Amino acid sequence: MDLQICFLGTAGAVPTPSRNLSATLLQRGPDQVLVDCGEGTQRQLIREGSGIHDISHVLLTHMHADHYLGLPGLLKTWDLWGRTLPVAVYGPRGLFDFLDVLKRIIGKVHYPLTWHEIRPGEAIVFEDYRWEAISTDHRISSVGYRLVEDPRPGRFDPDRARELGVEPGPDFGRLQRGERVLARDGREVAPDEVMGETRRGRTVVLTGDTRPCQRVVEAARGADVLVHDATFVEDERERARETHHSTAREAATVALEAGVSRLVLTHSSFRYPGKRILAEAQEVFPESWMPSDHDRVIIPLPEKGAARFERISRQQGIKGVSAQES
Repeated sequence: MDLQICFLGTAGAVPTPSRNLSATLLQRGPDQVLVDCGEGTQRQLIREGSGIHDISHVLLTHMHADHYLGLPGLLKTWDLWGRTLPVAVYGPRGLFDFLDVLKRIIGKVHYPLTWHEIRPGEAIVFEDYRWEAISTDHRISSVGYRLVEDPRPGRFDPDRARELGVEPGPDFGRLQRGERVLARDGREVAPDEVMGETRRGRTVVLTGDTRPCQRVVEAARGADVLVHDATFVEDERERARETHHSTAREAATVALEAGVSRLVLTHSSFRYPGKRILAEAQEVFPESWMPSDHDRVIIPLPEKGAARFERISRQQGIKGVSAQES
């Protein structure tokens, strides 16, 4: 099952000529989930060409304008285009207050639209994975989100099944589904005799705006990818503390303590070039990446290798595997 992260907006607080406001698209097989929806997000989605109509859930991390002002336009565009598929919007405490204002802006839409305030520890459950709300530390009520896949069955060993007297065919499928079957000699064969060890799923954590905190460290423990606030550099650490954001070094320290495989730095201030933010993080955590808008992280199944960074060529408008510089 493919899993990738597309960074639609990587700027902090205000846009720049090259960076849109906060928005991240998670694509897992046919499922598309949008985390935050800053101003201009729908245009970024159209440029991306990844199926704007296929988004089923919008997850807001907090109710600051640079994370939600793109949502009214997106909801209205879906209505104008005749959308019929349902949309569910989740966010922390304060979402319903936003809804009271939004109703007067967009009016009635003609597709199923639901709103849900979510608290840390609660989950949005899909067929074989879930999105968990995690506790973060920002100036207002806020949450991050953790995508957690269910464990997968181990690999089936057909040769071992034959050795035990199981006939190829439907019984092979029953064993893989966890059922016991009868061998040729009448002996019962259990799935654990022919199945390898259970394989772990993937975990992705997106913090939204936050100070570095132990709650995020625990939520990100062992994650394949951590997407963390890196608004400031160390020269403005006091400013980061005052505004409840993180420096690149602080984000890297969280990644190191949590033992994640890859760190992705987002919500960067226009004050600094991306190379400076990235260099600061890599001093602490070498596997740090700094995306520009429309760059991607591809996360294969654990047994197929580590996540890789895919950068979009600014000059040619094509995708290409890139090194980590920004």
